[in-house]
Amino acid sequence: MRPGNFPKHPTFPHIEKELCIVEPIKNWWSLLTRPFVLFTLILLVKGYIAWGPIFENTPIWGPLLTEIPFLWILFCLFEWLASKRKLLWYMITNLLVTGLFFTAVIYFKYYGVVVNYHALDQSRQAVEVSDSVFSLLAPQYLLIFTDIIVLSVWFFMSKKAKKWRQNVVHHRMSRRVVGSLLIVSLILCTMNVWPNRASMNEVVKAEKMGILNYEAYTLLTDRDEEPIPLAQITQEKIDGLKGIEKSGQPAYFGAAKGKNLIILQLESLQNFMVGLKIDGQEITPNLNKLAGEGLYFPNFYQSAGQGNTSDAEFTVNTSFYIPPRKAAVVAYGEKELPSLPKLLEQNGYQTATFHTNDVSFWNRNQLYAALGFDKYYDKSFFGTDDMVFFGSSDEVLYDKTTDELQKMDESDRPFYAQIVSMSSHHPYTIPKEKYKMTLPERYEGTLVGEYIRAQNYSDYCLGLLIDELKEKGLWDDSLLMLYGDHLGLPLHSMDERDLALAKEIFGHDYTYSDMPNIPFMILGSGADAGSVQTQLGAQVDVMPTAANLLGISLDNHIHFGQDLLNQSENMIPERYYWPSGSLITGDTLFIPGTGYEDGTYYPLKKGGTASSGVTEDQFNRMLELFELSSSYVRQQPDRPEAEHPQAGTE
Repeated sequence: MRPGNFPKHPTFPHIEKELCIVEPIKNWWSLLTRPFVLFTLILLVKGYIAWGPIFENTPIWGPLLTEIPFLWILFCLFEWLASKRKLLWYMITNLLVTGLFFTAVIYFKYYGVVVNYHALDQSRQAVEVSDSVFSLLAPQYLLIFTDIIVLSVWFFMSKKAKKWRQNVVHHRMSRRVVGSLLIVSLILCTMNVWPNRASMNEVVKAEKMGILNYEAYTLLTDRDEEPIPLAQITQEKIDGLKGIEKSGQPAYFGAAKGKNLIILQLESLQNFMVGLKIDGQEITPNLNKLAGEGLYFPNFYQSAGQGNTSDAEFTVNTSFYIPPRKAAVVAYGEKELPSLPKLLEQNGYQTATFHTNDVSFWNRNQLYAALGFDKYYDKSFFGTDDMVFFGSSDEVLYDKTTDELQKMDESDRPFYAQIVSMSSHHPYTIPKEKYKMTLPERYEGTLVGEYIRAQNYSDYCLGLLIDELKEKGLWDDSLLMLYGDHLGLPLHSMDERDLALAKEIFGHDYTYSDMPNIPFMILGSGADAGSVQTQLGAQVDVMPTAANLLGISLDNHIHFGQDLLNQSENMIPERYYWPSGSLITGDTLFIPGTGYEDGTYYPLKKGGTASSGVTEDQFNRMLELFELSSSYVRQQPDRPEAEHPQAGTE
């Protein structure tokens, strides 16, 4: 009976008034419990939770006008097509979108980019580095799963849930309403996606499109462009784009000819660690000593991307740029890659690579086969004694590796050994028995503090390695090149305490231009003592520099890096930790917006000011270099499945 028709009673006049209030409340409750409305509100709140950490100055209308239209397209289809399982489809969508938003936040906090479906390639790696993943979690991010837990419990345990499910099945929205909402949602999604599809900056693109539209657009349009014909990819063209002028008599050519080559890749080492003192305490004394004994390049930058450590191994050994969307080992692992190990083998070298983790981590079994190493040494060789994170400590790594190098040195052939350290891996919480320094109280319990302590231990191990090389008679007969594999302190992972400590260390606010700066040093045969080299360099330049010192020509070997000892100018493209199209040159880091015109400039030097020194011509030449590299590698022949390097055994 409607309240308006309720019989009046002189004794109880309030009854009609109360029913007039109750009925609208029931109507509102009925509306809110309809899946279309309920899950729209739930996922709208989650959209705001996800946007907060990813996008700066989130507009109040952002998730409402970008995420909701995408969801309404799905919801309209559920209302139109589904019947008995309609509620199940809503709940599955809620679970999947919640997982996507949560993953986007965690991924951005480490990489500084918006996740896409290619991150599925990293699912196994995420399990192995679970400590790193958990360290990025903040309690408030877990609230995004609250409704799923509550609804799931209520769904299976409450008697009212059965009645709700029945009401959902029997209630169908008007087809006219559903059709109108579907058309409006399609129009809004098109307006969000189409004008922003050409944006260079993936973060800007995701903000303009909305995270869900961005993911769908990436999935549907992710196709490799037609590669540039190999005949058009020449070293002359590459050098011209980079502005390289080759010398007829390059300096240092053959300075270490016939010597062993040892390339040491140090985990998460940023350049600010060199010479760092905290409260008068020297953090990396061994690294500081080495910087004064050989060639030290303080203006050196990472070339790694999604694959992190394995990407660094790839680009150092090939002088190619990383692929645009995947880790190099995933995109190129099945290829027969031109590489430093193969080049040195042609010149009489034996080759091996050493890493204490399982060789299958980041598909290194594929990478080492593609690069052509003779042997690899992994966890099966180093064992599980003295574990730090997911492998034996750097102490074990260096002790057992130098024993093998001594055996290799007894041969009449020189060797090339790649050594990959790991003990200073994110999240840097090394065992207490590995502490080699007293951390100031203000650094305790912070990411910056843990990082410094882990690098201090890594430096202690580096000193052991140098001592072992000298004791075993390897130092005087070898050329040692060492560098950091990638950044250690992602800006987006740092809280207010971390940022304050970083400002104390750097003397200015920690910025994007500080993150990619890693050290590079050359020691031993052919390296001048105590020489600081100020030119710009990157990991892609290691191979040409090594070839020059060893007296090996690269005339018939395509490479995108340059010999740092004979070139003063450089142009360093960056991607993944920074939006595609980011470029380091001169005294500036340039990060594009939707394109070149609305890009942002960051100074590279302490106390400097960013100049607009990156020209549009340089920007376009950098994009062409990326395309040439990708086209060249994609057209390399696939590797025969039977070809794999030999596993080193004890």
